Amino acid sequence: MIRAILFDAAGTLLYLTKTVGDHYACVGREIGLDLDAEQLEHAFHEAWRQMPHRPAADGPRENDDKEWWRDLVGRVFDQIAPSLSELDRDNFFEIAYEHFAEPGVWELYPEVPEVLDQLRPRFQLAVVSNFDGRLRFILEHLGISKYFSYVFISSELGADKPDPEIFRRALTLMHLNANEVIHVGDDPERDWKAAAAVGLSVSRLDRPNNSLRDLLRFLNLSDNHIACENR
Repeated sequence: MIRAILFDAAGTLLYLTKTVGDHYACVGREIGLDLDAEQLEHAFHEAWRQMPHRPAADGPRENDDKEWWRDLVGRVFDQIAPSLSELDRDNFFEIAYEHFAEPGVWELYPEVPEVLDQLRPRFQLAVVSNFDGRLRFILEHLGISKYFSYVFISSELGADKPDPEIFRRALTLMHLNANEVIHVGDDPERDWKAAAAVGLSVSRLDRPNNSLRDLLRFLNLSDNHIACENR
């Protein structure tokens, strides 16, 4: 019997209102930097791919992973503005770090409140995300924090998706077995493969081909069927 549902955050429940490059360019303008949004977008994704994998730690990581994000932003500037001073880099980073927790930067996918309303009376709901403590402010701004019994954040659990350990630790804290839980996410490696590796049922979200309404159908809270598998 399914007792709980875990949700990924970005790409599953919520999305950025603009590209990362657009947001970075906006932050740059605040401090007098004229930065190209397209170049920033490309550099961000390249820097993201370059970030080294971190093995699971024994507990929460230092400083809520803020230095990890600082390293990422530094790699972006190494590509597009290598001569930018450390003072400007630090100033940009501090403003950008706060910017991504501000109201209006993230939006909910349109079906999210309706789906959570239907699920909460029947299941325990939680979030499992490769984020940091800012996610709680984001969920609060968006009006959905009330739905979740737990918000499991990689910086606090000390493990990142796609390491299955993040799901093992979440199950332990919820006092549930894997066969009692469904994980819903949009990333084939970080969500589908990692959750399946610990025995969770996996609801494969593949926007725009499906949406969270398909989860209701799978759970017989609607009429049709979802692309959901149990491995």
